Amino acid sequence: MFKAFKKVFHSVREYKKYAIITPLFMIGEVLAECLLPFFTAVVGENVISVKTASDFTSTTILSLRLARGVTEGNNNPLFNLTILGIILILIGFAIFSMTCGILAGRFASIASCGFAKNLRNDLYKKIESFSFENIDHFHASSLITRLTTDVTNAQQSFAMMIRIVVRAPLMLIFSAVMAFATGGAMALIFVIAIPVIAIIFFVLARFAMGIFRKVFKRYDALNESVQENVAGMRVVKSFVREQYEDNKFSTASTNLSKDFIKAEKIVALMTPLMNTSIHVVYLLTMYFASLIILETAEMVGGKIAFNGLSIPDMSSLLTYGIQILMSIMMISMIITMLVMSFESIRRIGEVLDEEPTIIDPENPINEVKDGSVIFNNVSFKYNKEAERYSVSNLNINIKSGEFVGIIGSTGSGKSTLVNLISRLYDTTEGEVLVGGHNVKEYGLKPLRDSVAMVLQKNFLFSGTIASNMRWGNKEATDEEIVQAITTAQIPDVLNHYKEGIEHVVEQGGTNFSGGQKQRLCIARAILKKPKILILDDSTSAVDTKTDKLIRRALREDLPDMTKIVIAQRISSIEDADQIIVLDNGEINAIGNHDYLLKNNEIYREVYQSQTQKGGN
Repeated sequence: MFKAFKKVFHSVREYKKYAIITPLFMIGEVLAECLLPFFTAVVGENVISVKTASDFTSTTILSLRLARGVTEGNNNPLFNLTILGIILILIGFAIFSMTCGILAGRFASIASCGFAKNLRNDLYKKIESFSFENIDHFHASSLITRLTTDVTNAQQSFAMMIRIVVRAPLMLIFSAVMAFATGGAMALIFVIAIPVIAIIFFVLARFAMGIFRKVFKRYDALNESVQENVAGMRVVKSFVREQYEDNKFSTASTNLSKDFIKAEKIVALMTPLMNTSIHVVYLLTMYFASLIILETAEMVGGKIAFNGLSIPDMSSLLTYGIQILMSIMMISMIITMLVMSFESIRRIGEVLDEEPTIIDPENPINEVKDGSVIFNNVSFKYNKEAERYSVSNLNINIKSGEFVGIIGSTGSGKSTLVNLISRLYDTTEGEVLVGGHNVKEYGLKPLRDSVAMVLQKNFLFSGTIASNMRWGNKEATDEEIVQAITTAQIPDVLNHYKEGIEHVVEQGGTNFSGGQKQRLCIARAILKKPKILILDDSTSAVDTKTDKLIRRALREDLPDMTKIVIAQRISSIEDADQIIVLDNGEINAIGNHDYLLKNNEIYREVYQSQTQKGGN
């Protein structure tokens, strides 16, 4: 937990000065509040000591005794203050306390909001540095919860720590000191009450923390359900499964609610316990203080003399007692919030503490010479503890500028193979060479800048066509964008919309068809001008004629670019320089279309099934 705290609160950075100033103002506020009852008791004690109302009105200067046994004839300037002067001092303390409280609140807000901003940025940057293996370690829904709910809890916790966590203990200590100074042994009532209440709160907090840990796991499950349903809304509606998804979401929400209720039941006990403690201590103080006053007070020369505890002292003692108990209540609230935020801080710390499994080497190569790709005895598995490799014993030699096709059944390892080229994953065994060097020798940026991948599930960002295209090359001109779109065989987008490349793209590209999205993503990858272009079944939503035109354009317009195409349709790769047939994570055969058609049973069966030249 300490390590997590250190990681998380490192994000305070430039807001550290505000975090330091805030407790200083809190100290000033607490001191002023603790001195107010003391001076009030001084005024009250001296008012009681005046013989008659006429004496009071005729006295222009009232000798205010700040300690017992001081005579009216004392000429010390400290005792020659007027009632008005004391009242002005009290008002001054009140204004000082209020000013300190306002400034503390302002600086605490700046510090906590700045801390939350930095923490979110640090988390996001950390997630961006993750490899796919790191991301697999955390679910996407869990990362979203940590970036939102957990950061908010950490922010609230931090704000409390620099304000209330400082204020409450100081108020407790100062009030206790002043209570002993005012009431002497009577203050022991509070000393006895404090540990009893503290033990009760500690036990309750310990139970609550275990439940809050379950709550955040429920949060992750709920977010995952929402994310999945929103992303697949079209599928949900097309299968008329709204009711099923409603029930699924309701179950997740109900489970979360039940856990929260359990935790809140425990937390809710703190308030009635605190109130009961306040009332009990208040009654005990009133009872014993009244007995002492009645037993020790006497009339001396027409004045009331308090040989033990005075009425104003009792009033101040009760005020300090309430401050002590309210401080304990504040501490209980802090404990409640911190119990929940500690789990959030721990979860955030897990992400910040996660080390990327793929990083730059010490002396990276910063330029990829060409688009050649070589696999030497490559094997890979996603989990080191897994018994079976996802791909194994891969030996492939792709020359720069070649057009290579990859085919195989679902789960045969096609996508895994191409992910190793740009180091989205690292090989478990063997090595992958790009441009004559092991990919682990390159810096991640130059390597990935040289490789462009277009997935089957394409994603367009909200904005315009032009802004989406410039993800591939932020310096691309309008003419280069139009040329890339033409190469990707989607000029109809420019012709159909009068805004051309400035046509608005809705989030996720929902205002485009599947085929249009695929071709726009191909155009975006072309603009990157990579040495290797990988199309992972990214022409599955276009017709065979358009698919053929795209391949022809890629060959003619980009002859030096290595093109690796994963496809389910043989027509998409039949003119490839070499075709790799994968089966159960291993290479079954490599050759051109004619060779495989004659010599490879798997390839021949797929071809015949698609062309309807075989089978019954």
